[in-house]
Amino acid sequence: MRDQRLKDIVPFVVSVESGSFTAAAERLYLTSSAVSKSVARLEDRLGSRLLERTTRTLKLTDAGKAYYQTCLRIMDELAEAEAILKAQRTIPSGRLRLAVPSTYGRLGVMPLLIPFCQQHPDVELSVTFSDRFIDLFDEGIDVAVRIGGPADLPASLGSRQMGRERMVFCATPEYLDRTGRPTSESELLQHRAILYERADGSTKPWLFTTADGHPHWRTVPYCMALGDVDAQVQALCAGLGVAQMPSWLIREPLSRGMLEIILPEQQPDGLPLSVVWPRRKQLLPKVDSLLAALSALEIAC
Repeated sequence: MRDQRLKDIVPFVVSVESGSFTAAAERLYLTSSAVSKSVARLEDRLGSRLLERTTRTLKLTDAGKAYYQTCLRIMDELAEAEAILKAQRTIPSGRLRLAVPSTYGRLGVMPLLIPFCQQHPDVELSVTFSDRFIDLFDEGIDVAVRIGGPADLPASLGSRQMGRERMVFCATPEYLDRTGRPTSESELLQHRAILYERADGSTKPWLFTTADGHPHWRTVPYCMALGDVDAQVQALCAGLGVAQMPSWLIREPLSRGMLEIILPEQQPDGLPLSVVWPRRKQLLPKVDSLLAALSALEIAC
């Protein structure tokens, strides 16, 4: 029965595309009668009329339109499955679409993409830098790097968690020399705070860890609220105040002594970093090679 269903789908789709049973028969190297009988057999099995026949043309019914779209999807998936199996014997090549967060993509992902492209010159890599949530299927993305996002993913997506952000309080040594180095949460809250401003106008609170290891959030007054993390780093390095930042974002100014960590015992976990991809594409050499390259991602330091 399954074999017959697949056999009848192709004459139906080709008939719709060709506009007549005669034209479909020529494309399929069958007789017009055989194509017509195949479509009729399909309609009988479904109990619905799929095509309105006239002397010259074929027209889809409402049921036929819905079924036609389903058939196209099935045929596309079969073609993709065959391409994947065939591709297992080839080198990585073709267009590859990657989506990454804006700042982390630049600082954390790009250093891995450069050697990847050098190693696989036949891959045409297209990278989208965006902090919005991207639907991989709607936007045709092969692999996405995400910070945060939904915890529950559909079965059609594969994922690999790469770690979690480590959140640290920091300021410039000059600012701390001028205002004093806080040694407690209460002292820290007396300092000038540089906060992240969300799209809705609210500010992101500071995250602390209690003595028994539980996280708790504190809404704090601020001297500056910025809707861009790179701008936060600039304000910090200018000595305008104190901020809580993911450690990966301030790795360079920390290593150069431009920033100093405050309350080193307060370094709670932030958002998770993960790599996500459509499972059906994992066997493609270009996708598999990119996933291997991204396995070196890190988000804490």
